[in-house]
Amino acid sequence: MASSATGVGPTTRGPERYPHASGWTIFAGVMLITAGMMAVFQGTAAIRKDGLLIVTRSYVYAMNTEGWGWIHLILGVVVIVAGVAVFSGSFWARVVGVVVAGLGMLANFLWLPYYPLWAVVLIAIDALVIWALCVGKVENAGGVGSVGRAGSVGRAGSVGGAGKEA
Repeated sequence: MASSATGVGPTTRGPERYPHASGWTIFAGVMLITAGMMAVFQGTAAIRKDGLLIVTRSYVYAMNTEGWGWIHLILGVVVIVAGVAVFSGSFWARVVGVVVAGLGMLANFLWLPYYPLWAVVLIAIDALVIWALCVGKVENAGGVGSVGRAGSVGRAGSVGGAGKEA
């Protein structure tokens, strides 16, 4: 019986599986799209100088609301694109999702004096997205820890071709 270089499991590949989103990854994708749409609305309101915004006088991170509006609008579009990419289930999309959710948390923290309730809600959504993307199960084409092409390294560090019977 053949075993991998780590001594656990067979070295042959099972049936071909493709990455897909499931469970927490779908939740994170939906929440990213929702947070992105909210950021777009937030940015649009700031650019139009709506009466919804509260502008305080003495806040450390003071900035023109139109400037903040453009930041939120652009970040919202990027967050929506990342949310759609997360549905692919690929690892790079999860990393991008965590990064843009972190940027969204930072932007909304700085947005607190202008629209406190909305900013707190978006910070909470971004925190849930980061958590969901970090705990979600990742499945790759060869299965977790399985060996790909000869000589390649799988996720568990096993080397393809190692442990094969002659």
